[in-house]
Amino acid sequence: MKPSLLEIIDSYNPDAPLEEALTIPAPWYTDQTLYNLELQTVFANSWQLAGRVDQVREPGQYFTSDIAGEPIVVVRGAEGVLRGFFNACRHHAAAVMTEPEGKANQLRCPYHGWTYSLAGELKGTPDFSGVSYFDRAANGLLPVQTGVWEDWVFVRVEGPDTAGDSATNEQSGNHLESFLGADLINQIRPLGLEKLHWMERRHYQFDCNWKVFVDNYLDGGYHVPYLHKGLDSVLDYSNYTIENGQRFCLQSSPIVSEGAEPETGAVRRGERALYYWIYPNFMINLYDGVMDTNLVIPLGVDRTEVIFDFYFPDVSETARERNRASIEVGQRIQDEDVSICRSVQRGLNSRAYNAGRLSVRREAGEHLFHRLLHADLNAGIRL
Repeated sequence: MKPSLLEIIDSYNPDAPLEEALTIPAPWYTDQTLYNLELQTVFANSWQLAGRVDQVREPGQYFTSDIAGEPIVVVRGAEGVLRGFFNACRHHAAAVMTEPEGKANQLRCPYHGWTYSLAGELKGTPDFSGVSYFDRAANGLLPVQTGVWEDWVFVRVEGPDTAGDSATNEQSGNHLESFLGADLINQIRPLGLEKLHWMERRHYQFDCNWKVFVDNYLDGGYHVPYLHKGLDSVLDYSNYTIENGQRFCLQSSPIVSEGAEPETGAVRRGERALYYWIYPNFMINLYDGVMDTNLVIPLGVDRTEVIFDFYFPDVSETARERNRASIEVGQRIQDEDVSICRSVQRGLNSRAYNAGRLSVRREAGEHLFHRLLHADLNAGIRL
């Protein structure tokens, strides 16, 4: 008999110390009902990266996104306030803004022409005279919480702002800071991310559950010597460190030049490589003067998209060749991960596997991830 969702969640022991812990069981990666619960809890209740501040610096600039299966639009208002809304027309639910980003004086649905101000207020309803008991003020775009950290815009689709005024951005920002935690904010602040400029975005498709990719990222470099020979040549594997915060993990390694593979060594330099994972699905990878971020998007119980954004201190034409070489090193690493993540997903469906042990030396970050997941899912199913 197939176990119930509650039985699947309860089959993991979050209280086991790392030296005794098992991974989350295989059904956590293969069960459709658990995946649906994750969208409602882990993703809807957490702050999710939606876009960059440079996309919405000027009044009227907007970008669209998809968060926990919900269409979202973020727009800079005429008075300079940044707001986020569910990108669903209050008439017949079509997406109001259909481009990935742009600039507009108003938000107009292409289906029936309903028009909203940049503050989400319903302004235009063509051919709607004679409709009784219609409250225009109650039919504006529904807001979502919106906050800014460093140069990134985050939204949270489940929260107090989804039922009220979206203009409480200062309060929303405080909620975001509370979610991130002072420790993470204070670690990131002196790294000078404001000096880096976005250059390019790439999308990667993985035939696996989103957690397989996160597990792979959080294994403390365990797989690097075996799968990523180029990257391994510039990392001091024996001095690789793992430090857990409340909702984040920092993996770090000294960078070495002696014996480095030429292509990787040319673009992965500096004193240390820093790899930040922020619960549940955002990663920041920092080298000397180079940053890329990973956003892990669940598309199905066994389908995942990972969005990479690449940042450099100089994005002019003179720096393009070197920046492109750095991006191609990142491309190669992702290509190497694609097949192993597919292999893991296949094995998770095997009757021969249920759960595995964790390396005390390497997999403390994975242990944190699994315990945070359990807390969200356990709370969600008992509501």
